[in-house]
Amino acid sequence: MVEKKEIKICLTASAGGHLVQLLRLKKSWQGFETFYVSTVDVVKEKLSKAGRVYIIGECNRQHPFDTAKVLWRCLNVALRERPDVIISTGAAPGFLMCFIGKLLGAKIIWIDSIANVRRLSMSGKMIRPFCHLFLTQWRELQDVSKRIEYAGSVV
Repeated sequence: MVEKKEIKICLTASAGGHLVQLLRLKKSWQGFETFYVSTVDVVKEKLSKAGRVYIIGECNRQHPFDTAKVLWRCLNVALRERPDVIISTGAAPGFLMCFIGKLLGAKIIWIDSIANVRRLSMSGKMIRPFCHLFLTQWRELQDVSKRIEYAGSVV
């Protein structure tokens, strides 16, 4: 008899609206082993009720040294946890976790933030080529040729 491999899912989002959107999908990963990656300590207590939590810090393109530190922390988390799937709603730290995870063989699911009404987020544009599933929350942004799908909104 072949043993069924458990799927380990990394759930990553910046604190605030990105995390709120991600948590609204929690029924999607019930029954799977999960862990969280977010950006600030203030969310750690809430998330730790649902499993392991890693705080990697904030970063953006205007602060390259912070981005390098967050990238290093993402690498450490990914090597320690070895997720099979990474689900993210962004922003830049979510992109970094997804990118590192992809390099290590994880499947990537990106749900672009509902705040991006007219165009995809910068992080979304950057991670799109590496995604196994890329979802937008706006029908107008769906583009089958670029593998961007619309399945509704989470807000």
